[in-house]
Amino acid sequence: MKKFNKKIRLLLLLVFVGIIAAGIYGYSVYQDIFKSNVLKDTFLFVPTGSNFSDLTDSLISLNAVKNINSFKKTAVLKKIKDVHPGRYKLLKGMTNNSLVNMLRAGKQSPVKLTFNNIRTLEELASKVSKFIEADSIELIELLNNTSFINDYDFNEKTIIGMFIPNTYEFYWNTSAKKFFKKMNSEYLKFWNEERTEKAKKLNLSKKEISVLASIVQAEQREHNSEKAKIAGLYINRIKRGMLLQSDPTLIFASGDFTKKRVLNKDKEIDSPYNTYKYIGLPPGPINMPEISSLDAVLNYEKHNYIFMCAKEDFSGYHNFAINARQHGINARKYQRALNKKKIWK
Repeated sequence: MKKFNKKIRLLLLLVFVGIIAAGIYGYSVYQDIFKSNVLKDTFLFVPTGSNFSDLTDSLISLNAVKNINSFKKTAVLKKIKDVHPGRYKLLKGMTNNSLVNMLRAGKQSPVKLTFNNIRTLEELASKVSKFIEADSIELIELLNNTSFINDYDFNEKTIIGMFIPNTYEFYWNTSAKKFFKKMNSEYLKFWNEERTEKAKKLNLSKKEISVLASIVQAEQREHNSEKAKIAGLYINRIKRGMLLQSDPTLIFASGDFTKKRVLNKDKEIDSPYNTYKYIGLPPGPINMPEISSLDAVLNYEKHNYIFMCAKEDFSGYHNFAINARQHGINARKYQRALNKKKIWK
């Protein structure tokens, strides 16, 4: 009987110890899962193709968590199978449970991408690559891929007009092709029925509107209120079959974007972008026209002006004229102002 009692007591003791051990282990697991582990507000970037080891290495290099082992244990318990690429917002005080749930579900934070004042595709690629996973080389290679852009009904000279400067939301792990597809979708949204109808009334295609808008934008970068007036001047010239004679097209043709003064010798450049030499619109935009410039063309101001010249006060506005005599007076005023400031080229 005594031996039996001893066995009972020993068994109870073992059960009690087991319960205590299980409790300690359970509390430890609970602590691993639900105790605060994220040290600071930061963003975790998980590149496409990453595995779990890459993920933990990123957390370590960011110095984002107090205890990487507790994160790993939680991830194992919650059975993370795939590592979803993306940009994840980590918040100070976040638990492993919240962190693992976010990563397991791929709940990344989108980025806001704004681009404007873009002159070339290289500038666009450089800007965009700072916000998405695709790098500038991938973007440029795609933008120079003739068969690819032809599928979207653009060529190497007109493709810059497909990108409408604005603020857009993307996921960081956007590829070059996904970026292109998204921007084409935005382009189609911009060209709604109302804008398309206005272009038809002007007897200009969407691409031609983009070309003319790029010229208007190059002529007026400071005051949007004057863009419709400038657009009206070029519409007048187009209707009369006149050369556009736009100085910014000469600058584009020369490739020297530092040029501040167009000289007579520049007018001899043999380029389809030289609107002093070749009649009609150039083969493509000379920059990436913004919405204000595109809408200025579509809603151009009706008047009789066919000449303009920058104002001699360097205010950014222009003097307009309906004949060569008045334009000559305006031009000489501006030339004297340039000479006074010693701007020779």
